[in-house]
Amino acid sequence: MANYFSDVIHGRIFKGDKGVWMIYFFLCMISLVEVYSASSRLTFDGGHHWTPVVSQAGFLLIGLVVILLVHRIPCKWFMLLPFALLPMAVILLMIAAMGLGGGELNDTNRWIRIMGISFQPSEIAKAALIMSAAVVLAKTQTEKVVQRRGTNRVIVGAMKGRRSMAFSVVGIMTLVVCGLIFIDNVSTAAMLFFVIVLMMFIAHVPMDLMLKGGMGLLAVGVLYIAFLMTMPENVQRNFPGGKRISTVAARLFRYGGTDDGSKTLRKDDFHSLLDDKNSQTTYAKIAVANSNVIGRGPGNSVQRDFLQHAESDFIFAIIFEELGIIGGVFVLFLYFSLLIRCGRIAQKCRRFFPAYLVLGFGIMMTLQALTNMGVAVGLLPVTGQTLPLISKGGTSIVITSFYIGVILSVSRYAEETRQESPAVEAQTATLETDEYLSEGTMD
Repeated sequence: MANYFSDVIHGRIFKGDKGVWMIYFFLCMISLVEVYSASSRLTFDGGHHWTPVVSQAGFLLIGLVVILLVHRIPCKWFMLLPFALLPMAVILLMIAAMGLGGGELNDTNRWIRIMGISFQPSEIAKAALIMSAAVVLAKTQTEKVVQRRGTNRVIVGAMKGRRSMAFSVVGIMTLVVCGLIFIDNVSTAAMLFFVIVLMMFIAHVPMDLMLKGGMGLLAVGVLYIAFLMTMPENVQRNFPGGKRISTVAARLFRYGGTDDGSKTLRKDDFHSLLDDKNSQTTYAKIAVANSNVIGRGPGNSVQRDFLQHAESDFIFAIIFEELGIIGGVFVLFLYFSLLIRCGRIAQKCRRFFPAYLVLGFGIMMTLQALTNMGVAVGLLPVTGQTLPLISKGGTSIVITSFYIGVILSVSRYAEETRQESPAVEAQTATLETDEYLSEGTMD
């Protein structure tokens, strides 16, 4: 504690990777400007001009406090957190899925309300599963230093007799968590599943196991969805995920240019292009189409008055309309830069766990950002994913700030270990893969 106050006095409170800090502050500044601009609809409904931006500033401030606290924690202590966080996330997801959370919105049970505070348990579950997967992947691997051509090389491999352990344990955790999220949030479940698969790929989990498991899961999923689609809608809604399957199917049909799977939308008929079901995507496309290189300027958006959820799900369309192509590309650049910084931090790590952890969180934030942008510009069907640290929303901002804090903590660890010990060149080339895949290796 004394060291912390000393750092505050001497202006050394912002530790860790400076590039990550710069990206974070740029995203926060864009968030305050664009949420203030995009919240005109909320201002009209509520009558309080400053309420949306003050609320957003408050959540960003809470997020900053979270970062300042978390990034001071030694990254090795994060290995203990999943043991409590993952069971808690599963329990919260079950409460929400059963409709006991008191936070039903838009015919979904994604929210839980406790003492007047609403939050999405899926956000907590994302962090819990990524951290748990990082622990398992790290604990089931070992390394062996060998001398080759006068250079120390580290060969990564499965611990003896544990070739399938990482796949089995991580797979079970992923199926439980993503299955519970899938019931009311298909896009988040799919995105989280993809992130875990990428983490297993990076961690050299045997490809044959991943392919067999993926094919089996795909077959079961297709059969279950086909089973639901054959039922009447009122019966379908009583099955797990039934409500969201019909919604996702309708969104895919509209994205493909049909109304209900049979009626083709006429592009020369304005009423067929703009109705209650597709007004969000239509106004978002108008906002993007009305942009130019430099945009209309901050605060001058036109479509914000017509676009529902302009301050959250479709805020990138408002950014594009107001800041133009330059602004949109700059925001995209920030998220890719964050992913690159995470990759470089992972390369500096001398242990598996911090490397997998920082990559998991970096991939999660970047993938969510790309999904939000893809929806806003019409490349993807509507998913409801927010733009990390920019969109309005409390739970998302706090959890994303936790991600940033962990990344900064890992970056501190990486720099400290590089200064304490000489660099060891790590190699996981294809020639070494057979050693990982064979049973009983890496004693």
